[in-house]
Amino acid sequence: MTSPGGAGGPAAGTPGAAASPPAPRRSSARRSLTAWLVGCAAGAGLVLLAGGREWAAVNYEGATGGPIAVDGGDAVPALTPLALAALAAVLAVFATRGPWRRLVGVVLAGCGAGIAALAWPSRLSARAVEVAETTRSLSGQAAHVTTSAWPWAAVAGGVLLAACGVAAVLVGGAWPGMSGKYERRSGAGGRKTSRVSGDRALWDAIDEGADPTVDSDDHSGNDSK
Repeated sequence: MTSPGGAGGPAAGTPGAAASPPAPRRSSARRSLTAWLVGCAAGAGLVLLAGGREWAAVNYEGATGGPIAVDGGDAVPALTPLALAALAAVLAVFATRGPWRRLVGVVLAGCGAGIAALAWPSRLSARAVEVAETTRSLSGQAAHVTTSAWPWAAVAGGVLLAACGVAAVLVGGAWPGMSGKYERRSGAGGRKTSRVSGDRALWDAIDEGADPTVDSDDHSGNDSK
C-alpha cells in the first residue's frame, strides 16, 4: 500500500514536513534586498558626491579675483549629515525586524525627502549670493549667478533614498536580518547550541581558576569507586 502522502513523498505530520519558507521565496527576498542595497548605496553616494562639487559661481561686476565658487556643502549645510543619517538607517535595517524595521524605513524615506527638498535649486541663486557675501565684502553690488547640474544630482539621490525607504516599509519584512543564519543554526536540532554552552561553561571554569584536568581525574576516580 502506498502512504497517503504519495509515493516517495514525506508523510503528513513528519518532522521533515515542517513549514519553512520555500527556496524560491528566500531567493527572491535576497535578490530584493540586494537591489535595495544597491539603490541605497547609489542614492547616498550621489548625494555625497554632489555635496562636494561646485553648485554655483557668483560673479560680481567690477570685482577683482574672479567668480566665487559655492559648493553643495556651503549651499546646503545639512546635505552631508542627512546622507550619513540615511546610511545609518540602511545599516539599522539589518539589525531590526517587524515594526522597528518599518520605522527605520520611514526614517530613511524622511532623510531622502529632506535631501531632495533642500537641494531643490529654486533658492540656489539667493543662497549662493549669501555665501559669497560672507566670503568677500561685496554686499550691495550686482551679482550674476551661474548654476551647475549638481543640485539636480543631489535631488535625484534624495528621491532614490526616499524610494528605498518606502520599499523598506512595504516589503522589508520579508528580508533576512543580521542574525538570521545564527538563529537557523541554533534551531537546527539543538546539538550545536548544547555544544556551545558546554564550551562556554568550560572556559568560565578556567577563568575562575579551576583546573579541568584535575576535576576530570577526580570525577573519573569517584566513578571507578
